[in-house]
Amino acid sequence: MTRISATVDAAGGQDTVTIAGGLRAQGYCVVREAISPDTVGSLADDLASTFDATPRSVGAFYGANTKRFHGLLGRSRHMPDFVLHAAILNAVKAILEPHCDIIQLNLTQAIEILPGGLAQPPHRDQDMWPIHASGVEYLVNVMWPFTSYSADNGATIVWPGSHRRLNEIVMAEQDALAVEMAPGDALLFLGSTLHCGGVNRTAVSRRGMIISYSLGWLKPYELPWLAYPPKVASTFAPELAALAGYRAHRPNLGTFEGKCPSAALNVHGTLGAIDALRPEQEGLIGLYREGVLQPGTPMATRSGLARFAGA
Repeated sequence: MTRISATVDAAGGQDTVTIAGGLRAQGYCVVREAISPDTVGSLADDLASTFDATPRSVGAFYGANTKRFHGLLGRSRHMPDFVLHAAILNAVKAILEPHCDIIQLNLTQAIEILPGGLAQPPHRDQDMWPIHASGVEYLVNVMWPFTSYSADNGATIVWPGSHRRLNEIVMAEQDALAVEMAPGDALLFLGSTLHCGGVNRTAVSRRGMIISYSLGWLKPYELPWLAYPPKVASTFAPELAALAGYRAHRPNLGTFEGKCPSAALNVHGTLGAIDALRPEQEGLIGLYREGVLQPGTPMATRSGLARFAGA
């Protein structure tokens, strides 16, 4: 794999428009000094013993010279500072929310690349879902380094512009970019961007984590209710609990006892189903009840009527 130092000019600031613009233009974006290195250090300290205790990964994709573990919201009180980072979260929403009612956490994963081994196979994370709609982004990843990332120690490698070349599963090595970062920086890249973990040619491991956000109607990589059962999620702030799976996606997706799963965080919750529909669906039901919809009404007409009724 070609080792290219990352001179990243996809973003020059932390405003939402700049970050989202970099993602749309290049498929990736680096935010320098997004968070205090001291906060990164505190999080890394909280996870250090788990890194030490975690066995090496198994399989050709993860790579035998890596360590990975999940469920990070339950492992450190510093995680909300990263998951709820305002400028980054708003940029993620700008990319994803045109295609869903709400976004969700797809996973939180700590990653260590040990010395030696091979580069990870290039891939697009959206390929975990077998069907893709043209023009729809399925997820946005945010890589946070705990140690400095360099071309020599296995920095994440991206192929700029690869989100517009989805029919290519392998691209020229000279077009790849090893994104070098310091603790406090953040790398965002789309689920449609070709990327991989690099080779660690040094004698010291590199550690970091990835926080992945996806469309709220997809099945996430990490099953949230097992990672964060109600006893754990009830300690989260409402916005964090919602991202971690405790919020229904209209219409009625991911409910519990017919209601938003946030009800599971209230031990005194009551039974009884409560609809959660999108406005156009409520409009269609109203038109049906009024007799406006008749057998044979074309779908396009129904959609237009629903939008009008829900306006």
